[in-house]
Amino acid sequence: MRSTTGMSLVVTALLALGATPMPVAAQSPTPVGSEVVRNGEYLARAGDCVACHTAPEGKVFAGGRAMPTPFGTLYTSNITPDEETGIGRWSADDFYKTMHHGRFPDGGLLYPAMPFGSYTKVTRQDSDAIFAYLKTIAPVRQPNRPHELDFPYNNRSLILGWRTLYFNEGEFKPDPNQSDEWNRGAYLVEGLGHCGMCHTPINALGGSSESEAFKGGLIPMQDWYAPSLTSNKEAGLGDWSIEEISDLLQKGISTRGAVYGPMAEVVYNSLQYMTDEDTRAMAVYLKSIAQDEPSPPRPSVRTEEASLLTSLGKTVYDKQCASCHGSEGEGRPPHYPPLAGNQSIQMESAVNGIRMVLNGGYPPATIKNPMPHGMPPFAVTLSDDEVAAVVSYIRTAWGNRGTPVSAAEANKLRSAPLQ
Repeated sequence: MRSTTGMSLVVTALLALGATPMPVAAQSPTPVGSEVVRNGEYLARAGDCVACHTAPEGKVFAGGRAMPTPFGTLYTSNITPDEETGIGRWSADDFYKTMHHGRFPDGGLLYPAMPFGSYTKVTRQDSDAIFAYLKTIAPVRQPNRPHELDFPYNNRSLILGWRTLYFNEGEFKPDPNQSDEWNRGAYLVEGLGHCGMCHTPINALGGSSESEAFKGGLIPMQDWYAPSLTSNKEAGLGDWSIEEISDLLQKGISTRGAVYGPMAEVVYNSLQYMTDEDTRAMAVYLKSIAQDEPSPPRPSVRTEEASLLTSLGKTVYDKQCASCHGSEGEGRPPHYPPLAGNQSIQMESAVNGIRMVLNGGYPPATIKNPMPHGMPPFAVTLSDDEVAAVVSYIRTAWGNRGTPVSAAEANKLRSAPLQ
């Protein structure tokens, strides 16, 4: 799931409003302590708004965060209630138009890096609550920075074509054949959580197909792979318990695994603050969309590769990894995840495994796991051959059915961005 500042960002979601507010009459803010504002704050966390609308070392919700894309760099907007540079003159109708229709108050088109394709499912009541909350935060006078997009993507009129192909407007409609809990989970995952922004394949036009929803893909510009949430051979959670899924979402760790990369940011900024009931609802929904698939044939390994895996890969693993993950990959859950039988190790893409060996990482510090155990980076101590060997060993040992990786793949990811 999103990311990173997102297993999820992940996108990571890239919220980029970036327009001059319309000079409409300001409304009286809802009292700070009201139930509506408290609910709006909770919903803003569920939507992970802070991750994109707060620049590193910047003021909360003041925007200015650079979001590199294949089409150029977008800069997120100021959504504090400042009347000159933020949304202080917006009405609740204006805010809903942005969330639901993907349009500015003046009718202008938002770039689809802002996940209005997901936010269109948010109810008017929840949109109004989020707006009421944003109106109570401290205003910050900070002009929005212009986007730096390549030609022809700096022509906003092209968004009309994109919307025709990829935008399906409409609030979430509960499925009458499912439970209230399932529908709540679907609403959060498909709507506010905008999990599909990272976990759905993105094509060359920056669009995605509903038929490919949650089937996983490489997160553009981040070099992290957001695994499929539908396939039990990747991150599909069909054979996980509801408790294991809920723990992963809310704590960042469970007896089955831990979150790193963009998904760790999603848990840190958003999911850890959600109620037990909501994370359970999300777990119920996520478990229901997981599908069993035939196991691919175990890859054949050439004699020279087998020798590398057996000698160099096992040697590196025994020296560097076994003390935490166990000599047989059994791990020490929940702090040191098992590697044997771990589907995230065996995915078609080996990007995440290589990056973890190179860069290490920590699960997020959360309310229910305030002192996470981490993994050190090995980029300095291991050569490309050693990284490739140990990752290949982990992906093929103990009955794991992954494929070997090459030293060239390891070398390429040494230059991947750390954030």
